[in-house]
Amino acid sequence: MEIIGKIIQKLELQSGMGKTGNSWQKQEFIVETVEQYPKKVCLNLWGDKVDTLAHYQIGDPVVASINIESKEYNGRWYTEVRCWKLEKQLTAQPATVASQSTTANYLPQEDALLTTFTDEGDNTDLPF
Repeated sequence: MEIIGKIIQKLELQSGMGKTGNSWQKQEFIVETVEQYPKKVCLNLWGDKVDTLAHYQIGDPVVASINIESKEYNGRWYTEVRCWKLEKQLTAQPATVASQSTTANYLPQEDALLTTFTDEGDNTDLPF
């Protein structure tokens, strides 16, 4: 899966020693999606992938390839969004279009994806 957005915050590097005696490190960062209703998602990088985050600045548009996994501990569920590849998002839009708003739209136009559902020929009803 992929998340497309911009980096809005980098959190502190965390490290420690596992039960088996192996050292580990992880770094979390926040990506804000670029859509009509932006969402903030906390992603994390583990091990040697932590070094890749140093090449990015706050505000950089990125594409994050992720895995999502939930684990149960003492009756509670915890969800982790692990980033396994981070790339700069290259916009295909001309600079004049991107400069019309403070936040450039890095996603394809969603208007082409909208479909009108009909109920007995009436185009005003929504499917939900």
